Amino acid sequence: MRFLSIASGSSGNCSYVGAENTHILVDAGISGKRVEAGLNQYEITTKDVNGILITHEHSDHISGLGVLARKCHIPIYATKETLAEIREMSSLGKIEDELYQEIIPDQEFQIQDIRVRPFSISHDAANPVGYRFFHRNCSVAVATDMGKYDSYIVENLKGLDAILLEANHDIRMLETGDYPYSLKQRILGDYGHLSNESSGKLLHEVIHDGLKYVILGHLSKENNYEELAYETVKLEIAMGESAYTGNEFPIQIAKRDRALEMVVV
Repeated sequence: MRFLSIASGSSGNCSYVGAENTHILVDAGISGKRVEAGLNQYEITTKDVNGILITHEHSDHISGLGVLARKCHIPIYATKETLAEIREMSSLGKIEDELYQEIIPDQEFQIQDIRVRPFSISHDAANPVGYRFFHRNCSVAVATDMGKYDSYIVENLKGLDAILLEANHDIRMLETGDYPYSLKQRILGDYGHLSNESSGKLLHEVIHDGLKYVILGHLSKENNYEELAYETVKLEIAMGESAYTGNEFPIQIAKRDRALEMVVV
């Protein structure tokens, strides 16, 4: 299984998950040109994509969806409520109804030779989900845009080979920054975004010997920076009750403006 962060952050999100005969995008919050460029580095094109899985309807996750879907006639997978929101967005242009594929949280479905499990997440959107992917004996997950996590989220993220996990903000930077009070409360609330500390605590809950790669994503440009997210997450792991220190596996930071190297598990 192959796993790639093409872009991640408040300016746009898009990830790739693939196997021998299957190519899937998670979100399309950047231009089709940028998606194409990210895929082309690994001899994949947007015409190869078998499906676009949408986590939720916010613009940084769907702004490039209309162009991609029309150009390559790619099926769009999302919850009923998310699809309803997408249909109302004139900025995306006309998308053929036959491309919309409704999914239900906790009900697995198949795209070619990859099995997909959507799971509910806590965010201020219609009915948002994260995704876990299975191929043969490997599994990877995309888990961002979560105001909080609980035992349900932990169970959905156990036993992974690789994960793209949100580490959106440093709490002190957010609290003392220039954002309006209402926006600060939204981000810090149960339907906002995971802080670096929460990300590290969640990772501590799901870490195991088979976890090969961790990608920290959706970092705030204004309220975080890469070194702080990296060090805070590692510290939270080390402070936990397990024997792990955070040095046992690679931790990468997803970039806003370019793709990371492809992860293969």
